[in-house]
Amino acid sequence: MRVEDHNRAAWNKLVSEGNEWTRPVSPEVITAARRGEWEVLLTESKPVPRAWFPNLNGCEVLCLASGGGQQGPILAAAGANITAFDNSPKQLEKDRLVAERDGLELTTIQGDMQDLSVFADESFDLIFHPVSNIFVPDVGQVWREAYRVLKFEGTLLAGMVNPVEYAFDPQLVEQGIYQLKYSLPYSDIDSITEEERAQYYGLDDTVEFSHTLETQIGGQTAAGFVIVDFYESYRRDDPIAKYIPTYFATRALKTRKLSA
Repeated sequence: MRVEDHNRAAWNKLVSEGNEWTRPVSPEVITAARRGEWEVLLTESKPVPRAWFPNLNGCEVLCLASGGGQQGPILAAAGANITAFDNSPKQLEKDRLVAERDGLELTTIQGDMQDLSVFADESFDLIFHPVSNIFVPDVGQVWREAYRVLKFEGTLLAGMVNPVEYAFDPQLVEQGIYQLKYSLPYSDIDSITEEERAQYYGLDDTVEFSHTLETQIGGQTAAGFVIVDFYESYRRDDPIAKYIPTYFATRALKTRKLSA
């Protein structure tokens, strides 16, 4: 299985099914953003603090694995120059739909978040990366590439999944029983059989990887970032979220220039 290809097809399918993260924002939301009234999500249910953002007027922003007609168009309406980069062409179509509908300018590029070679070094002032690195096996490469394409003193805003979410038996969780079953880091490829994946999620569903806190947080600092802020949030309608935070988000800065 080539993960990038599989997850591209899975997300295209989610778009056709109207998954909530594929539904474009309304014209009213864009109009409000133009007035300076806006909010966006890195994680489910908790808006990113406005203080985490630099001045967006003319700000070069990479919406990394962030298609779907939601965050990118809102930030564009707020004044930023947006490049939306996503593995799913159907998700990028949603960004273009909002841009054409509401007279926004943004650039869409299809690709793998682990490979940003299409961009030159130090191209962006801000990288906005909502929960999505669970769809790639190497999150360290995501951080290294993000660091490379971010300008000196630029900002990385990233949302991530608490890896403990993946440790429980999914069938028992539905019964309100929280029994540890899988060691971390979890992988849909290595931790369960093909038959179990078909039973739990369906073979055409996304393939996911839990990633450890060390690779998600420590991986950012290893890439060169300085983490300056952090928050946790919870998945809606998730029984595990009654007991532990489902998501977390980091604000990290690039405080050193790339070596010559």
